[in-house]
Amino acid sequence: MAYVRKANRGPSAAAANRAALVTAARELFATTGFDAPLSAVARRAGVGQGSLYRHFPDRASLALAVFEGNVAELESLAAEPATTLDDLFARIIEQTVASVAFLDVVTSADERMAAVRHRVTELLAAKLDQARRDGAVRADVTTGDLLLVVGMLAGVLKRTPAADLSAVAARAWTLLRRSI
Repeated sequence: MAYVRKANRGPSAAAANRAALVTAARELFATTGFDAPLSAVARRAGVGQGSLYRHFPDRASLALAVFEGNVAELESLAAEPATTLDDLFARIIEQTVASVAFLDVVTSADERMAAVRHRVTELLAAKLDQARRDGAVRADVTTGDLLLVVGMLAGVLKRTPAADLSAVAARAWTLLRRSI
């Protein structure tokens, strides 16, 4: 699919350009991963690299914009009293099947991703406490263990062909779930 660069409409196009960049990055991160070339993001969005860097000075700021919706969705789900740790992991896995790059952001050691990692950690911690009280997980399981599980899922799913993602994600989670 060829992407045609739009004519420069100046500052009035800023919001549309930003939205196009986020959409393009979401698509490329889903198919290519977190390391998708930023030049490809700009091309897919139909803007120049200058526009990309005006809105997003680095990969981390672009990733944060792309995956803000994922984290907000998890926060909304976690806010529902009936939501369990398993429900939260099921949604994380669904989001990961849609874009493995999401787990790259959550598990990244990059300090710019710390806010996302912290938000997801808080969600897991709250649901872990409830799961412990309900006897759904072992008493010695920690939030760090859950983050390790997320990292393990990321490692497996990053190397899984797109056609197999759902099946492999479900099997990996089943095996990991038994361990906690």
